[in-house]
Amino acid sequence: MFRTAVALAALTLSGFVCADEQCSVTIQGTDQMTYDLKTIHVPASCKQFTVTLKHPGNLPRNVMGHNWVLTRKDDLKGVADDGAKAGEGNDYIQPGDARVLAHTKLIGGNEQASVTLDTKGLKPGDDYVYFCSYPFHATVMKGTLSFGG
Repeated sequence: MFRTAVALAALTLSGFVCADEQCSVTIQGTDQMTYDLKTIHVPASCKQFTVTLKHPGNLPRNVMGHNWVLTRKDDLKGVADDGAKAGEGNDYIQPGDARVLAHTKLIGGNEQASVTLDTKGLKPGDDYVYFCSYPFHATVMKGTLSFGG
């Protein structure tokens, strides 16, 4: 009886861990200007979703900085261009840019940053992209994010 209760408790708790893991993801941005994930799926059951960006490289943020920026697909170029103009002091994000749905701060080697976004603003079937807004990185450091389904 005791073993059955312990087994049921373990299964119940493992369900909570799995549910939490579905509403977060860890992505790496490297000194080779790559993300290790090309797609991220956010389940419709997630009210919030957390992205943790890790930079396992050694180069500092002013040489090979990375961030994680989420926009609609059609906004990528404009947000990247405006971010380059905003400069490193603004993490290559134009302050107050409504096209930016979420972003981490700019990080260098052996650093990490997280951002939690409210999924109320995401719509199933819309085209979302994430990218690094450090100048010229968005051409190769990008991926797609889907919501729902």
